[in-house]
Amino acid sequence: MRNIAGLLFLAFVLQFMTAPVQANPRTDARARAQKAADAFSKIMKAPDKGIPGELLDRAWCVAVFPAVKKAGFILGGQYGRGLISCRRAGGSWGAPSFFTIGGGSVGLQFGGQEVDLVLLVMNQAGVDGLLQNRFELGAGAAASAGPVGRNTSASTDILLKSQVISYSRSRGLFAGLELKGAVLSPDNDANEAIYQQPLTARDIILEGKVRAPESIVIFQRTLARYSPKGQK
Repeated sequence: MRNIAGLLFLAFVLQFMTAPVQANPRTDARARAQKAADAFSKIMKAPDKGIPGELLDRAWCVAVFPAVKKAGFILGGQYGRGLISCRRAGGSWGAPSFFTIGGGSVGLQFGGQEVDLVLLVMNQAGVDGLLQNRFELGAGAAASAGPVGRNTSASTDILLKSQVISYSRSRGLFAGLELKGAVLSPDNDANEAIYQQPLTARDIILEGKVRAPESIVIFQRTLARYSPKGQK
């Protein structure tokens, strides 16, 4: 009975979390960029708990997923939409690509939560993973929770072993959920809506075929405020 209840609960949650957005796609993309910028700023401004500048400066790409919804009852699910920007030559931030994050989990878990999630992509292997249609964290992609604090030195082990380093700011209560198994996928519809042409994530974040329109450049500017040039 518990498994049946869990399945029914999860089906309801996932239907709610993945319901199509009713707003105009371009308007929705602009709002997403603003929310991602706001979420990143709040994490960076947390007293003594921000992302260490050394790690941020070494990141090849930064992904921000504001208000990722997570819920579960034995079975769990998560879904969110965000942006990813990667560095250009010289360390500046390139035009962002829109992505989604989602996945399920099984285990001792109960409750609901919204999480602002930041992922630092630390090396070429992590970037290569982003360019796949489905990039599963924890399945070939070494992912770990990062240290916090302005004065925290970047661990050599973290830099050498992790493709992706995660940070989160949560609201609500959730016991037992982990990021392992979450899947990142390009949001091609959002990319086409904002750039007015069909583009792949590779076109945007690796090959730099487009410039970000003014409506979403807030995301790049926010990243640049905290890390104007990289050290990768």
